[in-house]
Amino acid sequence: MAFSSALVLTDLNDYISPSQACIKPVEVQKKENAEETSIKVNEAGTYYEVSMDGTEEKLESASISLNDCLACSGCITSAESVLISMQSQEELYKILKSNAEAQESGRLDDIITVVISMSPQSRASIAAKYGISPMQAHRKLTQFFKHTLGAHYFFDTSFSRDFSLVESAREFVDRYRNYMANGGQQIEAARQEQEEKEQGEEAGAGKVKQRRRRGRGADGDATSAPTSQDMPMLASACPGWICYAEKTHGFILPHISASKSPQQIMGSVVKDFFANQLGLRPNQLYHISVMPCYDKKLEASRPDFFDEQYQTRDVDCVLTTIEVDKMFSEQNVDFPSLPEAPLDELFNKVSQSPTTQQPTLYGSSGSSSGGYLEYILAYAARELFGVNDISSNVQVQTAKNVDFTEYTLKSDDGKAVLRFASAYGFRNIQNVVRKIKNNKCTYHFVEVMACPGGCINGGGQLPMTDSGDTNVSAKDWISHVENIYRSIEGIRPEDNEAVRALYRYGMSCDFILGITSLNQPIFLCHLSEWIGDVTSERAKKLLRTQYHAVTQNLANPLATVW
Repeated sequence: MAFSSALVLTDLNDYISPSQACIKPVEVQKKENAEETSIKVNEAGTYYEVSMDGTEEKLESASISLNDCLACSGCITSAESVLISMQSQEELYKILKSNAEAQESGRLDDIITVVISMSPQSRASIAAKYGISPMQAHRKLTQFFKHTLGAHYFFDTSFSRDFSLVESAREFVDRYRNYMANGGQQIEAARQEQEEKEQGEEAGAGKVKQRRRRGRGADGDATSAPTSQDMPMLASACPGWICYAEKTHGFILPHISASKSPQQIMGSVVKDFFANQLGLRPNQLYHISVMPCYDKKLEASRPDFFDEQYQTRDVDCVLTTIEVDKMFSEQNVDFPSLPEAPLDELFNKVSQSPTTQQPTLYGSSGSSSGGYLEYILAYAARELFGVNDISSNVQVQTAKNVDFTEYTLKSDDGKAVLRFASAYGFRNIQNVVRKIKNNKCTYHFVEVMACPGGCINGGGQLPMTDSGDTNVSAKDWISHVENIYRSIEGIRPEDNEAVRALYRYGMSCDFILGITSLNQPIFLCHLSEWIGDVTSERAKKLLRTQYHAVTQNLANPLATVW
């Protein structure tokens, strides 16, 4: 298994390489008037502190967890087998075994409700390996988790991604308006002037300009312009990118979107709303998400997503696509031959097809990394500039590096009013961060993903070697999985009945109950009342999060002289 290169801070080259040992500091309880002591190790390897009078005190072993790995400057890959012990299929097996024992002994109150949330990227990867459609994969996965293993519910994070998209778009519009009301116009004018100046220099003396770019003088010129922490807004759905930013670039954190990722919004929905609907406490549900990325394990373990009152996490365990595929063999299951189970009605982005009248999966348009850039650009164009159809107003420019693309929304007079970009992989991320630091970044929003190619190429996805076709290149395999992902029709989040209910787009509870065409109106009514005012503190707690700069106050262990 492999975490993204975000976690290997010794060499950011989009691959895992050997790195330094963990440097998590061990807290030492200092005692007043402490006398001189010595350390003794017995035959079992246990450490004891021996005082001058011969009294022995057993010393506790230092331990590290995934929480620590989000708060230290070392690398976790050297001990990942220990670090993810609480984030593996073994933990799910333990819960299911405990439930079976409670069922047999009649202890029904001790049964933990098990909820599975499947990402559409993982579903596409499994569908690609077994040569089936996304709907077939979803139905077979429902059969496997609910009827073979004994889980109770199987949901789709496409459902929660709609909430994440809307919340991110709302946040961007608020940021942009605040930005323009507090010096943004001057900033834009200064940057436009700087761009025109650079273009003139490039036309007249390109070589001189190139030398100036590499010198300190160029940075000084750029930083003379006013700055803003509202722009650009950077996407926050990638935990590898967040980990990197917190550890190495604390100044960038105010630029990162505060909206929760689809995984963590689903965690809020399951542990808060759904638990309440079932009449259960949050710690009576065990929530597993299936993700294309190992870094999602780190995201789920963040202290921000831990409920102190009930001592439970919003997402208890994260399994990657690779780990789920391994579970098939562990359970002696021939996945292709599994029957196709009916879909759960709740928290799945599924509806009746108007042509076939059959249940149909729906997703989001845009990139396979969630479609944040495309949706936020369309939403902002509509809310800020009254442009309802951006198809003829957006200029797209792909760099020689295919993982970096620029999107420019132009007004009718040809003026650039919004500048967006997608930056995948750490080489591109570093360039964006450097531009922001030097006040040379002219983008208003950047979709940032740690993995080259985005989430569909996550480190937890099934590799091409598992497909059985040795003639397929890695690039072709990723393209194949991408095509399967895109075979699911994308619809706007606003067309999701649950989103409309939560954000109350003209839908009061009484109005919802009066619409006979809606699926499960009572459920939607309860959902509309779940958060209440979407600008309230409760809404911020359930839909948004925060970030923490890591203070690195320890020397590099590789430079330690023993």
